[in-house]
Amino acid sequence: MSERPEEPNKPSDAESLLPVDEHIEEGHDAEGRKVRHRGIYLLPNLFTTANLFAGFYSIVSSISAHGYLSAGDPREASKYFAFAAIAIFVAMVLDSLDGRVARMTNTQSAFGAEYDSLSDMAAFGVAPALLAFVWALGDMGKVGWMVAFIYVAGAALRLARFNTQVGTADKRYFIGLASPAAAGVVAGTVWAFSDYGIQGSKLSFLVALLVAAAGMLMVSNIKYNSFKELDLKGRVPFVAILAVVLVFAVVFSDPPRILLLIFLGYAISGPVQYLLRGRRRKT
Repeated sequence: MSERPEEPNKPSDAESLLPVDEHIEEGHDAEGRKVRHRGIYLLPNLFTTANLFAGFYSIVSSISAHGYLSAGDPREASKYFAFAAIAIFVAMVLDSLDGRVARMTNTQSAFGAEYDSLSDMAAFGVAPALLAFVWALGDMGKVGWMVAFIYVAGAALRLARFNTQVGTADKRYFIGLASPAAAGVVAGTVWAFSDYGIQGSKLSFLVALLVAAAGMLMVSNIKYNSFKELDLKGRVPFVAILAVVLVFAVVFSDPPRILLLIFLGYAISGPVQYLLRGRRRKT
């Protein structure tokens, strides 16, 4: 009795009635044979979905803040500006977790990588640009929305370039400012100044320069330290634990200002190191 080749799994009658297509992804098993996987991994994509939700919440909060500004209630608007900024920082934490969870549980997939990029575009591209526009750039008319678009386009190009260089780039460095770091600069600025009750309309020009610079740095060829060479699994000196505790204590002592200083310092570090390397070459 001859054996027939095993047919690929077919969807059940119940599955075929669903109004959406089942995701099928091709890959290879441990022996190198080509296989087809149905469905998606739940755990890492839950974190990615939470990241997307945080970005969406930031957008909604920015729109709410605009409504309160239009109603002549800047104090309530400042509260929603803070909500929008905090949501972006929450998205950063979630974004850092989804990839780590996928690697720890061996559940990386092409679907997860694409979904992560789309979520990042919402959380670190659209949300910060809208936040900056509503808070400060809206009063600048066409210049304001053009600056906001420069940031959005920079984030989109940065993410696309990152996806195409994953397998070839030096993991010790990012080429261009990472989109979460750029979002941290924008969100930190809005949160820090609105926390003091300062309206963005008074800082429109400076915010425009900052947002445009963040957008340009994302698509630049300037190298930034990725800190991926840090070994978090191995043993570390006891003083390293104390240093981590100290960092958390400092951040929680004044989150808006400290986070702004951290991300602004990181954004500036790239151009500074680039100039220093240029001077060394000349000497």
